[in-house]
Amino acid sequence: MADEDIVPASGWREEIGATFRMSWPLALANLLQMLTYAIDVIFIARLGEQPLAASALVVALFGMVLWALSGLTGAVAPVISAELGERSPALRPVRRATRMALWLALASGVAGMAACLALGPIMRATGQQPDIIALAVSYNVLLIWSMVPMLFNNVLRNFVSALGRPIFATAITAGGIGVNALANYAFIFGNFGAPELGLKGAAVATTLTSLATLAAYVAAIRLDRRMHRYRIFGRWWAADWARFRQIVRIGTPIALTITAEAGIFGAAAFLMGNIGATQLAAHTVALQIAALAFQVPFGIGQAATIRVGYFYGARDAAGMGRAGWTGIGMGTGFMVVTAAAMILVPLPLLSIYIDPYDPANAELVAFALSYLAIAAAFQLFDGMQAVAAGALRGLQDTRVPMWFAIFAYWVPGIGTALALGFATPLEGIGVWIGLAVGLFVAAILLTWRWTARERLQLTAREAAQVRPA
Repeated sequence: MADEDIVPASGWREEIGATFRMSWPLALANLLQMLTYAIDVIFIARLGEQPLAASALVVALFGMVLWALSGLTGAVAPVISAELGERSPALRPVRRATRMALWLALASGVAGMAACLALGPIMRATGQQPDIIALAVSYNVLLIWSMVPMLFNNVLRNFVSALGRPIFATAITAGGIGVNALANYAFIFGNFGAPELGLKGAAVATTLTSLATLAAYVAAIRLDRRMHRYRIFGRWWAADWARFRQIVRIGTPIALTITAEAGIFGAAAFLMGNIGATQLAAHTVALQIAALAFQVPFGIGQAATIRVGYFYGARDAAGMGRAGWTGIGMGTGFMVVTAAAMILVPLPLLSIYIDPYDPANAELVAFALSYLAIAAAFQLFDGMQAVAAGALRGLQDTRVPMWFAIFAYWVPGIGTALALGFATPLEGIGVWIGLAVGLFVAAILLTWRWTARERLQLTAREAAQVRPA
């Protein structure tokens, strides 16, 4: 690992420092991305309840498809980090892997756009109101054009992070917040001379923001001397099908894992809706707080993928172990803090989204407090499973973890939620216990696999994976 930006850590203290330097910009970028989505909600909410409801239904499908495809294309991170670990700077292998990931982003993005066009039939089949359907379809038709540039951005974010420049992802995401706010203000309400498009203006704003973000990544890569030397945009038409297949092989299980996890939380919302509107509202608020906390271990997991990948490429088993355990320890440790906050100061956390002191919200707050108490318990398991999965991805091990996740979420997880939520008086609390059980089982299985990595020969990199491009 000769590149001075990819510094190998020779001990635990050095590894903790290296993981922290890589993870905090990624975690902050994740939090800023959530703020970008929150700005959309703030502007759309001013249009009224129907546009807000329509946008929520669109984002439910669009977000799940985008998140899954981001996992697919994000498999470029362990591929290029392994190449860097073996023979940094590895200009040609990294360039070709990144190029093929961009090809995959284009192909999968077009397929994702087509999948999102099924929104109308899905809404009609589920009995949504005709006026809501009309608003949602008009919003969706414009929003889907942001998918391909968003996936391009995901690939470039992984590239700059693996090259030791995760702060670029933070800065560019922060800049995108300003673009998104201005574009929403302009195109939703017709300011700055722009047409007044209402809800459709929010979709235009999202697409413009994704394009501005893409331009920022291209400019940053072009202007940074160390990243520019990879010339990832050169000879963009030249195929490397072996690397394309490698990314698809690693990324497809990641995409399915994300779909399984997103699916159980989506299913939980429908279960809560069958219990009662107030419990569904409380579930939504509590889950938003848990999702906010999750962005930090998620960022640590992304860093663990890259750090483990460096040592995987270098065939340094001890380094892989230090990088993985450091990430798991940091992610779980952070969640101890958030769990304590949910137990000790839940009302200030709820005040991010609602007024917990308003008597009109008393019933909602009571439910939300009970859900946060359970969330405090599963925070530890959520952080552990997120980073353990990231560490295994650094070993390019994704297929068995996918099956672990599918089993954990959809057998003990959703099974417990159904049994306790509808066959006992626990109702919403039972659904949340089911979520906790699913995350607990996933954390145990994934951590066990990481612990057994050498016995399972996951640390042995095959010769076929490292042949010169």
